[in-house]
Amino acid sequence: MSADLDPSAGRDNPRTAIPLRIEEVLIAAAMAAMALITLANVISRYLTDVSLAFTEEYSVVLMVIVALLGTAVATASGRHIRIGYFTDQLSPRGRRMAEMAGMALTVICFGILVWYGYRLAYDEYRTAVLSTGLGHPNWWYTGWLPLLSAVVVARAVGRFIRLARGREG
Repeated sequence: MSADLDPSAGRDNPRTAIPLRIEEVLIAAAMAAMALITLANVISRYLTDVSLAFTEEYSVVLMVIVALLGTAVATASGRHIRIGYFTDQLSPRGRRMAEMAGMALTVICFGILVWYGYRLAYDEYRTAVLSTGLGHPNWWYTGWLPLLSAVVVARAVGRFIRLARGREG
């Protein structure tokens, strides 16, 4: 196994029509909120022996938000998971074609998440499903899945277009 660093680690984000800084700031805010929730839970448990278990709902949705926004940034900047062993053996044109195929598959995969996530959130809205911990409408939580999956789709389409025009790859 190679102990080499990730070759894309030092690379700057590509220039995009909508700056990736937006997702990065939202990721930082969500992670800060998770840290504050966890800190409050630890302090509460230490001082009063009472757990703030209801905050788990917020923590879970914040983790989903971080994961999907991180996926959007990784997709747009070409830092997504790939099998480098095979693609590294291709010509530059072949690598670009493989990357374009990967972006097309990403659009399909996250497009499915947009569709079924929307149907899930709408169904929960329509039937007024409430969360078990806090009793909030559950669509407040599940609504993030189709919305942020659409962001990933948009970032994948943008990268596909940049690859097709020869700006990256």
